[in-house]
Amino acid sequence: MAATLAASSFFTGQRLAPRSGSSMRVSRQQVVTQARTLEAGVGVFGTKAGMMQFYKNGAALPATVIALEGGNIVTQVKSAEKDGYTAVQVGYKTVPDRKITKPELGHLQKAGAPAMKHLREFKVKDAAGFEPGQQLNVADMFSEGDLVDVAGTTIGKGFQGGIKRWGFARGNMTHGSKSKREHGSTGPGSTPGRVFPGLKAAGQMGNVRTKLRKVEVLMVDAEKGAIVVKGSLPGKPGNLLEIAPAKRVGKNV
Repeated sequence: MAATLAASSFFTGQRLAPRSGSSMRVSRQQVVTQARTLEAGVGVFGTKAGMMQFYKNGAALPATVIALEGGNIVTQVKSAEKDGYTAVQVGYKTVPDRKITKPELGHLQKAGAPAMKHLREFKVKDAAGFEPGQQLNVADMFSEGDLVDVAGTTIGKGFQGGIKRWGFARGNMTHGSKSKREHGSTGPGSTPGRVFPGLKAAGQMGNVRTKLRKVEVLMVDAEKGAIVVKGSLPGKPGNLLEIAPAKRVGKNV
């Protein structure tokens, strides 16, 4: 065993020459990096400010206020001919130059944009009408009554058990059940003799990216830089949110 380890460590990083009369093939795998799934259109970014009551036609609706901080500037437009897919990269939340890396700063300066903390892409069918350095106007993109898709990171709840994480039912708390909040059986015995992948069990809960579909826009206030939407949104106040036109498969996608 020691000799094998020594031999493997000796040849680590060494380039072996092919034997005489034999050919060595070098297979190269092309790595293609793409944006997320196709969106119905280019969206904007916002910061979750909090929840409130919104009165509409005499009804008190639960609503979330999304604050629009500095940014929402187009930093790059990608094309299918050059990059393999069509997308519009948008920057959000302006910060001092020292807060980002030099390559990021050079990328933003090339587009004529200030230093921004967040850079994300919206993959679309057609990027006509967008150019680097363009300031996105939320009042021109969304209005009252529109449906939008809002994506963000959910609140992290740490390591949780099966009851809280998956809604499992507990056992009896009395009569010596010995299975009050335990997980229980994890699968068959000798056949197949293993636990199937994807088993619901205790583990990390929350802190994942999620998207709410077809959220109604209740109000757009361009002067105060805010969007009010119906219902709750992922994350705590201060969480980064992505707002894009609602995707309707077969209609606009």
